[in-house]
Amino acid sequence: MKEMMIMTPGPTYVHEEVRAAMGKPIINPDLDLQFYEFYYDLCGKLQKLLHTQNQVLVLNGEGILGLEAACASLIEPGDKVLCIDNGIFGNGFGDFAKIYGGQVTYFKADYRKGINKAELENFIQKNGPFKIATLVHCETPSGITNPIDKICPLLHDQGIISIVDAVSSMGGEAIHTDQWKVDILLGGSQKCLSAPPGLTILSVSERAWDKISKRKHSIVGFYTNLSSWKNWYEEKWFPYTQPVSDLYALDKAVERILEDKGIFQRHKNIAEAVRKSIIEVGLELYPKESFSNTVTAMMVPEETTFEEINKKMLEEHRIMIAGSLGDLNGKVMRIGHMGENCYEEKLYLTLKALDTVLKELNVPVKGYLHKHFQEVYNVQ
Repeated sequence: MKEMMIMTPGPTYVHEEVRAAMGKPIINPDLDLQFYEFYYDLCGKLQKLLHTQNQVLVLNGEGILGLEAACASLIEPGDKVLCIDNGIFGNGFGDFAKIYGGQVTYFKADYRKGINKAELENFIQKNGPFKIATLVHCETPSGITNPIDKICPLLHDQGIISIVDAVSSMGGEAIHTDQWKVDILLGGSQKCLSAPPGLTILSVSERAWDKISKRKHSIVGFYTNLSSWKNWYEEKWFPYTQPVSDLYALDKAVERILEDKGIFQRHKNIAEAVRKSIIEVGLELYPKESFSNTVTAMMVPEETTFEEINKKMLEEHRIMIAGSLGDLNGKVMRIGHMGENCYEEKLYLTLKALDTVLKELNVPVKGYLHKHFQEVYNVQ
């Protein structure tokens, strides 16, 4: 049977070099001093990717672990937390803050647009002060990318520690962590980095470490306690046994990204071509602005349902795309073009199949999705 092509917004295809790295011999990471050097070097590569001098950690758990560890380690009972909410994941951040005793205030914005800095600044002045703020860089369910390059400096100037979910942007968008004053930036291995699922990447600023070290209350939990990592290299001690094979794979995946000098421009060009082809044939994008370069979200045509589209894509074309979550479930469908999925031929095949399926389901489509995509992409 033909291999399934997974064109969802993560997990993504894993390159054979990355898969091969997982086959390297297992060692004892707690006793082998060379493994500490390997882990240190991997964190250094991630620092380069994220443009930061902040300490970088890789934790054994997918992106939710990073999100929860940041909240558990930073938030104390009674801390005023600003939850910047213009999407399903942004809203969900508030639930984690509440678990650890945060007094959460939501800044609610249009789910089809990026965060407006001026409106956020006005909200903070009226409702602050806040100690911590949570926000999402790429809101995957809606295909929006928020301007953290503007938001995080604002938060920094207001004395607010920022926790940024960059799970769906890390490796697909250029991120300048230090320049943008991001305190905690977290990502996952399975999205744009195109490594196997199961790892969280965290960068932690000195300002965040200072807040963690001066807590009045003990951190709830062990696995989510970032303070236990503060001097791991100097002490040659890990809080728990490391997932050796997954780390080998991540190392190779990050190495491939650093060698690919055109990776961010390719993500941008692919995304623009996909969006333009969708508009050209008469379909509707879900976002109104601030479009993601790693995932495209579009409205499900009223003539059919996502279930019908998905069934035919899977059974007749062996291509998997995604629906959406929460209130967007059944209303929005998504194509992921991140990491190893972000290549012209893969999007061409996906859009060609989708074009066929939509026409078979009597959706009025003007022209051909895949041909419009190719025309736009080739003239960029």
